[in-house]
Amino acid sequence: MKKFANYLLIEKIDDHYTISMTPELQDDIGTIGYAHFTENDTVAVDDVIVNLEASKTVISILSPLAGKIVERNEAARLIPDLLNSEKPEYNWLLVLTDVDQVAFESLEDA
Repeated sequence: MKKFANYLLIEKIDDHYTISMTPELQDDIGTIGYAHFTENDTVAVDDVIVNLEASKTVISILSPLAGKIVERNEAARLIPDLLNSEKPEYNWLLVLTDVDQVAFESLEDA
C-alpha cells in the first residue's frame, strides 16, 4: 500500500514503511549534492528526517509519520545524487516501524 504526504511517497510492506521523495519533489529541488540524515532512533510527525542541499534549494524534509527508524539510505549519505534517481532502490530516504496504522491510513492514497 502506498500513500503521499509532504511531497513524499510512503510505501508499507508488512510492518515497514519506506519513505521516498516523489518525482515532483526531486524536480523542485534539483540535483542533490549533500544529504544529512537525522541521528535519532525515533521520529515524531514533522521532525526533520534529512537535510538536503540541492542545486535549487536547501531543504529540511519532515517526517509525515511517527515511528522508529530501522534503516537509513547510507549510500545516499556517501553519494547524495542517488536521491535524484528514478529507481526506488536508490531514491528512498529511510524505513520506519512502530507506525500508527490509523495515521498511515489517513494519508492521501498514491
